[in-house]
Amino acid sequence: MDAAVFITTFGIIFLAELGDKTQLTAMALATRYPWKKTFIGIALAFAVLNVGAVALGKFLFAVLPIFCIKLVSGGLFLFFGISTLRGGDGDGDGEKGPASARGPVLTAFLMILLAELGDKTQLVTTSLAAQYESPLSVFAGSTLALWGVSLLGIFIGKQLMRVIPLGTIHRVAGVLFLVFGLAILYQTFTGP
Repeated sequence: MDAAVFITTFGIIFLAELGDKTQLTAMALATRYPWKKTFIGIALAFAVLNVGAVALGKFLFAVLPIFCIKLVSGGLFLFFGISTLRGGDGDGDGEKGPASARGPVLTAFLMILLAELGDKTQLVTTSLAAQYESPLSVFAGSTLALWGVSLLGIFIGKQLMRVIPLGTIHRVAGVLFLVFGLAILYQTFTGP
């Protein structure tokens, strides 16, 4: 593993994602679901995305039309925004059994996977993997940076729950999901 490539990749990706929709999505999901389950879903999504970015690169984008990915992603954000505003399935406390345990993990996984597929950090990861002959360093740097930003978002979300009523947080999270969904759909239909 090349330490310079790892540090470069980590720094670029971490700074690019600070305050981005990924971090805000992690924050919002953590107010609705247990943080560990949320992080598992997010971590798996980023691992899959970065394997795709590093190993498959351009092939992935040739096979999957970005328009369709963004359309599904925008729709998913709208669905979870409406679900959150309507009260959905609660805040994740008191969940029982393996079936309900998959809910937060699968939700976080799908939201991050679809929202980030073709996003700037995935494109940057693909570009870095093409520039350097150290794909493991690029993968590790990018993945750890994304996990770090997500954990930061999750813990900020959990701290907000201590000072802001849960109902208010859910309304804000629902509105954020709707805004992200509308923004993704707007970019899908008006972008290049």
